Amino acid sequence: MSEFFHMGGYALYVWTSYGLALVILVANLVWPLRRRKKQLAQIKRRLRQAPAGR
Repeated sequence: MSEFFHMGGYALYVWTSYGLALVILVANLVWPLRRRKKQLAQIKRRLRQAPAGR
């Protein structure tokens, strides 16, 4: 089992790559959700500020 985690001497590179890939995948999930939330808030704010006749 320790050989699996040691990765034949390349553990630093392998686990760093896995970590970076995980961070990128999470960011690809979170950023669009945050952007959508901000855009919806902006649309709601504009609708509240718009004159009633338009």
